[in-house]
Amino acid sequence: MKFTIHADGGARGNPGPAGAGAMIRDHLGNSVASVSRFLGTRTNNFAEYEAVILAFETLAKLLKGKTGAVEVAVKMDSELVVKQMKGVYKVKHPTMKAQYARLMHAASAFKSVSFTHVPRAQNSDADALANEAMDRGA
Repeated sequence: MKFTIHADGGARGNPGPAGAGAMIRDHLGNSVASVSRFLGTRTNNFAEYEAVILAFETLAKLLKGKTGAVEVAVKMDSELVVKQMKGVYKVKHPTMKAQYARLMHAASAFKSVSFTHVPRAQNSDADALANEAMDRGA
């Protein structure tokens, strides 16, 4: 089984009111779930990580924990998070180290996970969900 996660996070003011959003699609491109959560006052990088973590948690619940044979492609417009997850950039900030660890743990439940940087225009569904979350919390 294969799924694609489009994830995005943002903060207005950075730090400021933050939101995370993600769209989960099956191998045919059909939407199977979405996430949109207000995160309080956070940085945009915290929100970017949180969006993927929430998406993995949502997908694991949807699959009732049967994630061992599932391949997941994560697409996001945060070049920083993608490069950190690929090991190109080091994670230095203590809060981001904790987010990185949480994301690594969530990803470890799946057979394979890949991260790809995409232009913002190709991440519009997740961006809209993140903005909806920020609008709700503001």
